[in-house]
Amino acid sequence: MTLPKAINYKINIFLLIFSSTIIAQNDNSAVNESYFFTPEILIGKTLEANTLFPKTDLQKNLFLSIGKYNFNPQKEWAARLNYPSTGISLGYTDFGNTDKVGRAYSVMPFMEFSILKSVFSHNLKLNIGIGGSYMDTQYNAETNPFNKAITTKVNWSFRSFIYYQFINGENTDWRLGLGYLHHSNGHTSLPNQGLNSLATSISARFSKVKETVDFEKPKFSSKSQTYISSRIGLGQNVLSEKFNTKKEVYSFSASAGKIINNTFKFGGGFYYRYYEHYYDYIKNNEVLVEEQYPHFRDNPYCYATNFGLFATSELLMDHFGFEFDLGLNIYKPFYKIDWKLNQGYTYQNANDETIEVLGDLNWYYEIKRTVSARMGLKYYLWSTSKAPKHNIFIGAHINANLGQADFTELSLGYVYRFNLKSKE
Repeated sequence: MTLPKAINYKINIFLLIFSSTIIAQNDNSAVNESYFFTPEILIGKTLEANTLFPKTDLQKNLFLSIGKYNFNPQKEWAARLNYPSTGISLGYTDFGNTDKVGRAYSVMPFMEFSILKSVFSHNLKLNIGIGGSYMDTQYNAETNPFNKAITTKVNWSFRSFIYYQFINGENTDWRLGLGYLHHSNGHTSLPNQGLNSLATSISARFSKVKETVDFEKPKFSSKSQTYISSRIGLGQNVLSEKFNTKKEVYSFSASAGKIINNTFKFGGGFYYRYYEHYYDYIKNNEVLVEEQYPHFRDNPYCYATNFGLFATSELLMDHFGFEFDLGLNIYKPFYKIDWKLNQGYTYQNANDETIEVLGDLNWYYEIKRTVSARMGLKYYLWSTSKAPKHNIFIGAHINANLGQADFTELSLGYVYRFNLKSKE
């Protein structure tokens, strides 16, 4: 097994472990064992990913969600988040053109919140899920050249839906949904325009225990802890459609901040990254280095690196965390070449010669070079609910330049918590 395949395999295994265990967390409280399952039918529209994208008919989806209500009054994270439900969604999607766009088979852990309860009681929900999908049809330069949305079999998947429960039965709630679905590979192969869809749904949620379990909501004291954390990461990406083989991105970061009420984690720190693609492009003295940036050859390693500062936020839920970082690239010199390669285009002139036009270093380049983002899932070895002084985590994340995927990453990290400060 080659290293790139091994990394993809590990990321997929991580997502499957997360999916299979997010509803398996348990304790001795009977009220916590309030499980449900929800079959769902969705219809919608697959949006065009690129010019001349294959025509699609009505999109058809079948989803089965299995989850639980987190009613345990002793679970502080659940109480702080007003007792959301959590679980797994298993999905089948026919994008409306099985020959050229194909089908997706998805596994997505989700969290669902009641919203606008003063107006809708518990009947209006926000459901957010992130996970992985297997796509049976991909881009092919010869046989499927106009589907530039998906190039890999295994991809990241995301869904965000609003649900309205229009019938509340004793053990069955009927729901209407409206939302958005997304599939892409995290810049591990190009082209990667991604598949975006809008859909509406009808579903029935079956459960033995109703959501509005009657118990007295506990009063937790306000508290905070200072933490420090570090992580190492191994990622993968491609440079451009011309340089379209996966190579590694090595990263390190350190951060510090506060954990509020054992649920909300906020902090900041710095990151360092080294891109193999950048190094090899310089070392091989490719066209743009030779013609425009010959000084990169003086120190290929230095010009293939990136460092910056970031702010981080995370929701802590027992062994799991959902993290979003927003960063500022202080040093990323090779991104000039990255941008020119990926924002350019080629065409055939009157003499049937291939002409390559490079991307311009415009104002949008300046924004994307400056702003970085990172989003993903973590699994902690020890439950964060117990506020352990030492903890170890593994994570799977998408890293981005602003909103465009940069690389997919598997990471290993450590967290140290200082003494707890509590205020009644």
